[in-house]
Amino acid sequence: MSDTQEILAAIQAGASGEDIANLKIPETYRAAHVLRSEAGMWDGVDSWDKDPRKSLHVGDVPMPELAPDEVVVAVMASSINFNTVWTSIFEPLPTFGFLDRLGRESVWGARHAQDFHVVGSDASGVVLRVGSAVRNWKPGDRITAHCNHVDDQDPSAHNDSMLAANQRIWGFETNYGGLADLAIMKANQLMPKPEHLSWEEAAVNALCASTSYRMLVGQHGASMKQGDNVFIWGATGGIGAYATQLVLNGGGTPIGVVSSPDRVKLLNAMGCEAVIDRKAENYKFWSDENTQDESEWRRLGKKVRELVGDDPDIVFEHPGRSTMGASVFITKRAGTIVTCAATSGYMIEYDNRHLWMKLKKIMSSHFANYQEAWNMNRLISQGKIQPVMSEVFTLDQVGDAALKVHHNEAEGKLGVLCLAPEEGQGITNPELRDKIGEDKINLFRRHARGEL
Repeated sequence: MSDTQEILAAIQAGASGEDIANLKIPETYRAAHVLRSEAGMWDGVDSWDKDPRKSLHVGDVPMPELAPDEVVVAVMASSINFNTVWTSIFEPLPTFGFLDRLGRESVWGARHAQDFHVVGSDASGVVLRVGSAVRNWKPGDRITAHCNHVDDQDPSAHNDSMLAANQRIWGFETNYGGLADLAIMKANQLMPKPEHLSWEEAAVNALCASTSYRMLVGQHGASMKQGDNVFIWGATGGIGAYATQLVLNGGGTPIGVVSSPDRVKLLNAMGCEAVIDRKAENYKFWSDENTQDESEWRRLGKKVRELVGDDPDIVFEHPGRSTMGASVFITKRAGTIVTCAATSGYMIEYDNRHLWMKLKKIMSSHFANYQEAWNMNRLISQGKIQPVMSEVFTLDQVGDAALKVHHNEAEGKLGVLCLAPEEGQGITNPELRDKIGEDKINLFRRHARGEL
């Protein structure tokens, strides 16, 4: 039996923390990674045609030495995020530059500057080892991990760690990420695993859910309040589906934008009544590559008022170039546009008169600090927010899963089994699960199976 098989057997047998602490940590472990030597493999290839199945390798990598503030985690499950896709297609640039900069930061940082990059910014699993400076966690703890990678030696980290001078996204701007059988992470990335969820259900939440929490709920975001109308682009996508739930849970009214009648059904099943099918409405915000059509902005604003009787207090923005002009226009006087991405293009344009003359504001947001991630994880642990996992893949299928995300064919989040041999394991509070209901927890899976 290999070392990783022994680790899995101990976890499945419910071994004590002491027994888990005595397990051997292997010198190498299986991980999804890209190679520095292949960073130019897509030169001259259109972005759409770049295939993560060719660049994401699943094989053994060496286990690094553990830093005092880190832990080794047996990863039971992980998930696919867009940053894994970006890494796999080496866009907008190869991530080895990130690793090299981290490598110059310290002796411990130097471990990250390798000719391989282990990807993955989500994980659920079990703590195997803790560094000498770790206080709040021990071997045997069942955890889920958020991806804010930061230390506490710079004053910029102590007001809001997302403003830290050396803030990074684990598994994207660092090595040794979560799409692997084992992972190295800082102790301040750990959160308690929701007891009523399986490994894969727990693994898909942290990055997207925490991002949505900061954007809408936290003091660093739009500070949503009860009664707010919140317009959500891509309301069944990774961050959009959590945003929809947060608005409903917080006493607001979501106006969800999707792109098919099937997704309209899914939003309705989530409890979102005000839904816009943008393809059915055939909005054309750009009349040509350089010109936006204000009449289309007005048509969208009229549609929102027909649905909820008022303009949006908050617009949840992430498409970027294709939608920002419309987002600024439809937002209520003194309202907020909060943005965390630009999936349709970074160079945005909008009519500034509609911003300054109506006292609107555009607010930027990027992932979440530890407290915000912890607060969101608590809502999930209480069953107030549900995972939005539609499919599950194995680690060996990580390229297939990444391709699906790359081509926008995935609904919600895609889970990835790492050490966990099958779905549905890791549930330790079946009573809470029964109280919430399988149909509610598995809404996105039911939708993917055509059951709605």
